[in-house]
Order: sequence, then C-alpha cells, then structure tokens
Amino acid sequence: MKATKETLSPTRVKLTVEVPFDELKSSVDAAYRKLARDVRVSGFRPGKVPPRILDQRLGRGTILEEAINSALPRFYTDAVRQEEVDVLSPPEVGISSFSDGAPLVFTAEVDVRPDIALPDYDGLEVTVDATEVTEEQLQSQLTTLRERFAVLKPVERPVQAGDFISLDLSATVDGEAVEGADATGMSYEVGSGDLVDGLDEAVTGASEGESRTFQTELLAGEYAGSSTEVTVTIRGVKERELPELDDDFATTASEFDSLEELLEDVRERLDRGARLNQFNQARERILDSLIEWIDVPVPESVLDSEVEAREHRLFRELERLGLDRDSYLESLGQTEQEYRDELRQLAAKALRSQFILDTVINAEQIGVEQGELMEQVIGRAQRAGLSPEVFAQQISQGEGLASIMADTLRGKALNFLLEQVKVVDAEGNAVELALPRRPEAAAEADDAEADDEAEGVEEGAVAASADAGGSDARGAAASDTATDTDGSDAVAGDVSVSPAPNA
Repeated sequence: MKATKETLSPTRVKLTVEVPFDELKSSVDAAYRKLARDVRVSGFRPGKVPPRILDQRLGRGTILEEAINSALPRFYTDAVRQEEVDVLSPPEVGISSFSDGAPLVFTAEVDVRPDIALPDYDGLEVTVDATEVTEEQLQSQLTTLRERFAVLKPVERPVQAGDFISLDLSATVDGEAVEGADATGMSYEVGSGDLVDGLDEAVTGASEGESRTFQTELLAGEYAGSSTEVTVTIRGVKERELPELDDDFATTASEFDSLEELLEDVRERLDRGARLNQFNQARERILDSLIEWIDVPVPESVLDSEVEAREHRLFRELERLGLDRDSYLESLGQTEQEYRDELRQLAAKALRSQFILDTVINAEQIGVEQGELMEQVIGRAQRAGLSPEVFAQQISQGEGLASIMADTLRGKALNFLLEQVKVVDAEGNAVELALPRRPEAAAEADDAEADDEAEGVEEGAVAASADAGGSDARGAAASDTATDTDGSDAVAGDVSVSPAPNA
C-alpha cells in the first residue's frame, strides 16, 4: 500500500491511497466466505456455495464491493499511521479508480489537529489580583457565620428587607385560580428573591395580617408566560438577631476557645482562598494570552460537534429541572441568536485552549504516572458519591478513562506554563503561585471552565450540572473520531463507500 498526504488547509488534509490488488485478495476471499453463508442456493449447504456460483448469482462486482467496504477501514487506518495524521473527524472517502485485478485508489479527506508554534515563554506575563485580606472581607465572613447561629424573634412593625415572614399565597389568571400555586404558612426571607417575582416589593412595608395583590408572570406550568394576579397575606414577621462576637460565640461556632483564635482562622482561610483565586486567574489568563499570541485555527466540523455537545448537556439539565428553553433564555436576558453566538465563542475558546495544551504536552513530553491517574479516579469517584471500584467500572465503558487522562495531562501542561511565565499583581509585584500538589485540582478548574454555558444555567436560577469533564475535541466534540495522537484509533466503522466504479 502506498499513501500520500496533501494539506488542504491548516486543519484539513487529503490522503490518497493506492492498494495493489494482491493486498485485496484476503478481503475478496473473506467476502466470498461471508456471502456463501448468507446466500441460499438450492443443492448447496450454507457456507458451501462455490465462488463461481456466487459470481453467477450475485455478480463479481457485488463480491468486490463487499471486499472493498470491509477492507477500506484497515487501509485508511494504515494510511493515517503511515502519514502521522492527527485525526479529529470521520473521513470523507471516495474511490478514485478500481477494476477487477487492478489497484484500488481511494482518497480520504479528514479534519486534523493544527500545527501550533509555541512562543518563547520568557516573553509572557499575566496579571492577577492581590491576596491582601481586607477588613471588609473579614467582617463579611464573620457576619455569614453569625447568621448561621442567629435566632428569629417576632417584631411588631412593618416588613422590611431581611425579615423572615410567614405568609399565605394564592394566584389567579383571568379570575380562575391557578392550581398548585397556593400556599399556607410558608416561610420566606424578604429580599432573597427566590420565590415569585414582585413578592419582595409587595410585602415590604406591609404589617402582620395585611394582604397585598400584585401582578407577575408564571415561568412554568399550564400558565407559563401568562400574566398572573398574586395575593399575599402576612401571617407573622420575625427579624434575625445575631449573636455577640465574643469568646462564647467562638466556642459555639467553632472548635476554638477564643474569638482571637477564630479570627486568625478566618483570616487564614481567606488568604488561602485568595491564593487559590490567584492560581485560577493565572490559569485562565495565561491561556487567554496564548490564544491572543497564537493563531489557532479550529475545524468547523469539530466546533459544530462541540457546540452540539454543549447544547445537549444544557437540554438535559433544563429537562431534568422541568424548564423550557425560552424561559431559560429569558432568565439570561438573551435572544436565541445571542445565546448561540456566545456558546459558539465559548466552544471555540475551549477547543483552542485544548489544542495549545496538547501542543505543550507533546513539546515538553509531559506524561501521567499511574499514581496520578489513580488520584484522579478516586477524587472524581468521591465527588460523584461512588466507590472507586464502581466509578472505575463505569468509566471503563466508553472513553471515560481516556478523558480523565487527557484532563490530567492538560492540567499538568497548564501548571508547567505557569512555572515558565511571569505572574504579577495589579501593582506589578511578582507573585509566587501556590500550585496544587495534585493534578486533580487543575483538572477541577478545567471542568468548571469548560462548562461556561452551564454556569449560565445557574445564573438563570437553575442549578447547573457538573457533567462536563471538559469536553474533548477528541471526545464529545468529535465523538466518532480518533483518540490517539498518532491517529491509530481513527474510526474505521464510518469508512464505507457506494458500489465501486468499473467493478
């Protein structure tokens, strides 16, 4: 077999493969054996029909077509290996020439990973926020902690923001009661905004026993999108009383014996959080800088697949939560086109980041040790609430383990980049990043980054799914494509053709 590669664009190549007829003979023989089992001919047992009878019944062209279709995946995969093609999509295959006894010549056009020239790391600099813990941050943390141990006390005054009220609700549309929209004795924190649009404004200033009516729009159910009249009656008003900040509170709210020890612990936690934030900022900004510096073309087919994968994840999450797409887009304040444009931009950025990190992996010969991979599996099993054994069984089916390995490698590549570039704060002071000791922490950041559209669900008052695992250009983005860098696992099942010409 002879194969030649022609570059059509930075992300697409054309393979021309010539196969001598002698190399097809084994496939022709296999085709005769297969058809001999499938074809019923009077006087012959299944599998015992002679080739000359099959030629008479089916025609030599049918035999050759069967042989070519079964052999093409093998010849295509051999050509991919020989020419070292880094495949990202199923091939488009066409027969150039073939006749009985003559060589088979076919072409295969396929999207490939672009060649990327990495810049000199010494010229890169990223800016992150400073880690200084402010008094405002400290007090905010303490207030949150005090709120957890607060007590609610009845008050005899009009409702104000922050109060906890007991209320009754009912709703009507065109005078008809909305089934399932009534409630009695419901507890609600005024100002939280997590019940019904317009409720906070309606109850603010009302007194116990008072009823108020307001208009809103239902987001789900039979009357979704309809203007609804809601009546709310205040049954009780309570305010939150925070405990005093003293040693007694420190003993109650923590394992510490004094307020001073508690304050020191809160400061340390804030400092660690700020340093982790620095690390995450640096990760994101080094990739942003590299994307700006490097021209990273993305194959349209791979981008389309990535967008489709993200759309599918979003659809599953909305379906699980009983929400429709229109309501979700309205919660984001986006039109359908605006959402699609943003989703495509996010997908393209994720793919460019993957391509850059994969180039770093190859250039620096970054690998994954067995212990690192096991840490990843155990960590993800814990987050999924499964035992490592059960989780390992689940990921062994499909490309789960390959995806985890890819995430781990990319996390290590990103850490490598952060060790090479200069990191400074907003005032130009050098920052020494606290890199995670385990690659798992880096992969977790990838999970969050790769699902920006899922974060949009959360912003729209929908709990986002942690499904992503950073969809891979070789995985969800191109689920039918090769997974190995040498293209050795290029899909063969998708390589088939119509009847060969001149067969």
